[in-house]
Amino acid sequence: MEYIKKILINTASLVALYFACGAAAAAQQLDTLVIPEGYTLADSVVTVPAPRVDSSLVGKDIFDIMPAKDAGCAADVKVHQSQLIRNSLKNHIAANSGRALDGYRIRIFFDNRQSARTDSEKMEKDFSAAHPDIPVYRSYVNPYFKVTVGDFRTKSEAMQLLRSIVKEYPTAFVVKENINYPAVDRTRPTVTDTVKVLRPAPDGQRTSL
Repeated sequence: MEYIKKILINTASLVALYFACGAAAAAQQLDTLVIPEGYTLADSVVTVPAPRVDSSLVGKDIFDIMPAKDAGCAADVKVHQSQLIRNSLKNHIAANSGRALDGYRIRIFFDNRQSARTDSEKMEKDFSAAHPDIPVYRSYVNPYFKVTVGDFRTKSEAMQLLRSIVKEYPTAFVVKENINYPAVDRTRPTVTDTVKVLRPAPDGQRTSL
């Protein structure tokens, strides 16, 4: 079981690498992945949030994450820069590591009854199924369970979502909260692609790729 768990973790890492450096890097990792007896790697369609350019480099040093062939990327990118600028960037990252982004969300659940935990879990699940392109957040602040949705920089943007879901959630309302960076392209908040995932082989034996 531990061996299978390790393989599943490695496969998840492969999926993450695919989106970080592209197919070339994933293919290189794929060559070194050991497939256990009775399992195979199969194509699977995945849906992931669209890149959030505003936050893609938050907390990271741009000089340390340039594409590199050693990491499986298609090319090497090197920046020749003074140490003063490098130090300034590191200081900026350290000073803003805990900075929160103010914004707005829609509260669709707010309750403290005995069934609130179960009800909030169901609300979160149902909303995600009906609106997979909108992020949903479930939290507990004694004594209330809360479910909020969306990430909006302005109240007017949040109101647009509220008007579109108010028939489904008549008690929903706008709240001001710390938010995650919203998707840059609001017309395409999610993207789909095909990746390799570990699955039991149909015949119970390992199959070749």
